[in-house]
Amino acid sequence: MTTETKNHAVATEVAPNDPGSNNADSNNSDPKYRGRAFSKRAIVIVAILAACATLAIASGVRSRLKAETRLRESAQASAIPYVDVVSPKASTDADEIALPGSTSAFNDTPIYARTSGYVKHWYVDIGAHVKRGQLLATIETPELDQQLQQARADLENAEANLQLATTTAARWQHLLETDSVSHQETDQAVSDLHSKQALVNSSKANVERLQQLQAFERVSAPFDGVVTARNTDIGTLVQAGDNSGPKELFHIAAIQTLRVYVAVPEIYAALVKTGEQAKLTLDALPGETLTGTVVRNADAIDAASRTLNVEVDVANPTGRLLPGAYAFVHLRVPPHPGSVTIPSNALLFRAEGLRAGVVRNGHVELTPISIGQDYGSTVEVISGLSARDTVIVNPSDSLANGAAVQLIARNSNGARQ
Repeated sequence: MTTETKNHAVATEVAPNDPGSNNADSNNSDPKYRGRAFSKRAIVIVAILAACATLAIASGVRSRLKAETRLRESAQASAIPYVDVVSPKASTDADEIALPGSTSAFNDTPIYARTSGYVKHWYVDIGAHVKRGQLLATIETPELDQQLQQARADLENAEANLQLATTTAARWQHLLETDSVSHQETDQAVSDLHSKQALVNSSKANVERLQQLQAFERVSAPFDGVVTARNTDIGTLVQAGDNSGPKELFHIAAIQTLRVYVAVPEIYAALVKTGEQAKLTLDALPGETLTGTVVRNADAIDAASRTLNVEVDVANPTGRLLPGAYAFVHLRVPPHPGSVTIPSNALLFRAEGLRAGVVRNGHVELTPISIGQDYGSTVEVISGLSARDTVIVNPSDSLANGAAVQLIARNSNGARQ
């Protein structure tokens, strides 16, 4: 055998292990080989599907957990109440209180008849402005006139008797010097003189009394003012000193200056200073402010109302203000040093005392406070708060110390968002 032949035989034996040889087709057609290849592919596919399912389940669980977390956080946030807050305002300027008062005339008096008779004539009616001494009415008193004439006649008789007694006493005293008469007779003459002198004095007083009564036939105004009432007419019978009470003829009020009486609460009584100016407003004069002067006060607290009666005088030269009108007196109230003001609806009335709900670090602190002046819609806080605090408005009665709260958001205009 030749060398070439041997090499060819060796090549023929090695060929089955060569991948490029034709024996590969015979291997692929082997059932065992095909089964193993299919099993590998199935395992890979199942593994991929399992991984995808695992990823899908994990993603769903993760999103569910996130949703539950968000829902829990939202529920917790919703459980925290929202509160409206304000910042206390520093009390730098003096404030004022408006107290109701009633105006009255500076002088207000009824005019009565001092003598009895019939009204002969009246000269003024309601609304008439009169001067002091001006004639208002005349009264006809015929009986009084006759009494005055009789009194004057009695006076003349008494003066005549006095003149005779004076002459007689002088004569008896002259005769006594020569012992022509006794001392007893002289003393009687002198005593009769004194008696006649007393009768003359009595008659003069009676005449003057009746003259005064006759002067009251002319009813005159006691001061400058305006007639606010006329309760008589011509021919009306007026009785002086009637048991049922004298009848008022006229009523006069002096309105050039009005008195305004105002009841100041005891807490503000120390703020009232005599001589200070006070502003007045009236519903009858909207938009106008008048200026009055505190002229006097009662210097005593009324035990029934716990108020101080204060008089404020206001000039009324034009007569625009009418007696009996309803007015408001504005008194200045100086603030306490370091005090602030808060709305009245921010106060909490608790058993342990007055409190205010202050928000600090998202939690409520029920702070004890002390109030000073009460201005109605606001109150002055003299201790417990500062202008840097945040105070809850309209707090709930169940608001607890340390409770978590959220602040209501507001825009730049102050409106709620």
